[in-house]
Amino acid sequence: MVFSSVMFLFIFLPLTLLAYFALPKALRNFVLLIASLFFYAWGEPRNVFLMLLSILLNYCFGFLVEKDKQYRKGFLFLSIVYNLAMLFVFKYWNFTMDTIGLIFNKEINYKAIALPIGISFYTFQIMSYVIDVYKGKARVQRNILDLALYIALFPQLIAGPIVRYVDVEQQIHNRTITLSSFKSGVVRFMIGFSKKVFFADQLSIVVERAFNLSEQTGYLKWIGAIAYALQIYYDFSGYSDMAIGLGKMFGFTFLENFNYPYISQSIQEFWRRWHISLSSWFRDYVYIPLGGNRKGKVRTYVNLFTVFLLTGLWHGASFNFIVWGLYYGLILIAERIGLAKIISKWPRIIRHFYTLILVLFGWIIFRANTLSEAIAYMQSMFIFQEGSWASMLQIVNKQQFFLMFMAILFSIPYTRIMDVIKKNELSIFIFDMVIGIIFVLAISYLVSSGYSPFLYFRF
Repeated sequence: MVFSSVMFLFIFLPLTLLAYFALPKALRNFVLLIASLFFYAWGEPRNVFLMLLSILLNYCFGFLVEKDKQYRKGFLFLSIVYNLAMLFVFKYWNFTMDTIGLIFNKEINYKAIALPIGISFYTFQIMSYVIDVYKGKARVQRNILDLALYIALFPQLIAGPIVRYVDVEQQIHNRTITLSSFKSGVVRFMIGFSKKVFFADQLSIVVERAFNLSEQTGYLKWIGAIAYALQIYYDFSGYSDMAIGLGKMFGFTFLENFNYPYISQSIQEFWRRWHISLSSWFRDYVYIPLGGNRKGKVRTYVNLFTVFLLTGLWHGASFNFIVWGLYYGLILIAERIGLAKIISKWPRIIRHFYTLILVLFGWIIFRANTLSEAIAYMQSMFIFQEGSWASMLQIVNKQQFFLMFMAILFSIPYTRIMDVIKKNELSIFIFDMVIGIIFVLAISYLVSSGYSPFLYFRF
């Protein structure tokens, strides 16, 4: 089940909210847990048993890590091995077998394993729980149903943001919902839903044409790359907005996952603004334990390279994702070595242009099916034949150009405007009404167009 579906909007969410607020507070967590398990089991019921097994075993690991002082490090190691083994089997087994066959130029017969939706997200969450218990940052959760709620909570279950246990530990039993916070959650959900339907879904048409047509006009390829950068931003940030909004409706406060990444003026800044929950997870649970920047420059560069190799692998089992991660690792190392000092002297607009170009080429690697396709796409971006502009205009229409313009416009923060809106009750009311109207239009479009999947489900 996805948030941008008729089933979720008109049946699942209203019934869950009705049951949640109709029952006593003592039963609300149980209602949320049952609803979350149903939500996850909707697409493939068998996958819910895999998640429940992870919850049960990590619940036990948490107890062992806290109670057994002599062997606690060993139990932590076992929990990490188990969780990573689950990821390997269900996410990387097929890729590993194909790679071995490629190396030895031999076809290997094996049974392909389907990827359970959201396994990367909930595995990282449950790993953070056990690690934080080991470090003393979190208390062990004695109620397995409460731990299950933390992992299975449907707003952030299948596509993030990655919510750490320490951030919601107190909220599992002590959370307050006011009319104002509930309304804030509804508005945030409507904004995310509208971003997804009007920008991500519409721009996907341009992206599919640019990446799949054999048309070799550089104009179309540049438009396609820009469209994909906007599509993936509005798809994932829209989902994060919906998740944060849904959390507020049930009294949970999730941390922000995006902070206008396309206004960045360096790649270092970009990764502080893009998919913040993933970046901070790798920083705290991989980069810092490896030594961070405390053990000399060479070790720092090795740690950065390792983190971004793993970041690429986390996104998917393919050479494209590995290269995409290493691509950013190399750029970040270059910025640390001295490139950052050089670009800091450039005019603001040039620094911004430098970052966007690098990010754009990174997204081409990310989006292409193979490395050869990514290289061919980049090469075609610099082929401008006679009539190529007119050819591009036949493929991308005026409405799509307008959507791209609006998507670019809304990817920039308007802090002063929002400050003015928040100071005046009438302007807040008008703002909420406008969002509501846009939301209704988005629902109308969704109903007429059909299914609207999320890009990040593949991860």
